[in-house]
Amino acid sequence: MPTARVNGTDISYADSGGDGPAVVLSHGYLMDQTMFDPQVAALAPEFRVVTWDERGFGGTAATGPFSYWDSARDVLGLLDHLGLDRAVLGGMSQGGFLSLRAALLAPERARALVLIDTQAGQEDPAVAPSYEQMEEIWLAQGPEPVQEIVASIILGPVDPQPWFAKWAGLDREKLTYSFRCLMDRDDITGRLAEIGCPALILHGTADAAIPMAKAEALRDGLGGPAELIAVDGGSHASNLSHPDQVNAAMLTFLRALP
Repeated sequence: MPTARVNGTDISYADSGGDGPAVVLSHGYLMDQTMFDPQVAALAPEFRVVTWDERGFGGTAATGPFSYWDSARDVLGLLDHLGLDRAVLGGMSQGGFLSLRAALLAPERARALVLIDTQAGQEDPAVAPSYEQMEEIWLAQGPEPVQEIVASIILGPVDPQPWFAKWAGLDREKLTYSFRCLMDRDDITGRLAEIGCPALILHGTADAAIPMAKAEALRDGLGGPAELIAVDGGSHASNLSHPDQVNAAMLTFLRALP
C-alpha cells in the first residue's frame, strides 16, 4: 500500500484512480480500509475511490494521543497529497466523526458527505462504562476474552474471523490512543447547521452501537439537504452486513450530485 506523510504520520491508503469524481471513505473503530472493499468494487467503475487507514489501525501507526479533529486534518492532508481540491467524504462510525469535523474545518473541500452508522454526539453514558471495562480486559489479556462481544456490536452477522486475526495483531498499549480518542470526543451536534453540503445518511436498523434516533438527529441538524435511509437489518457496519443496499443508495446519491 502507498503511504502519504501527513501531519507527522505515515498514512497508508489505496486509490482506485481514474478521472471520476473523488470519494474518500474513512473506516470505523477497530476496522481498517478493507472494510470498504464492497464499496470500492461497486463505485470504482464510475468514481475515484480512496480508502485509508486511520491512526492506530491497518498500516497507519498512532504514535501519541490524538483527537478526531486531528483525524479530520489527516483526511484533508491526504486530499492535498493526492492533489484533490474537493471530494465526497464518507465514513462509517468514527469515520463519520472525522468526516463531519473535516467538513467543519474546510467546508469548501467537502463536496458532499456519506455518513454510515454514525452520529455527532458523545458516547451514551449508559454504555460507556461497559466499553471502558472491555478496553481494560483487552489491554490486560488481549482481545480474545471480549472479541465475540465486540464483533456482535460492530459486525452483527458478518464473519468476524478475519477481524479477529487483525485485532490480535494490534499494539495493545497504542490502542489506548485510539480508544481515548473515541471515548473522549467532543459533541458537535450544535455545529451541524454550519455544514451546508448535501449528505446521505445510511443507518442499519439493527445497529447495536448507535440508535436510529442519533441518525435522525444528524439529518435534522445538518444545514444542507440531508437524506436518511434505513438499511433494513443492517448492523453497525451496515456497509459490510448489507452491501447491496448501501452500494445502491450510494450510487444513486453520488450520480445525482451537481
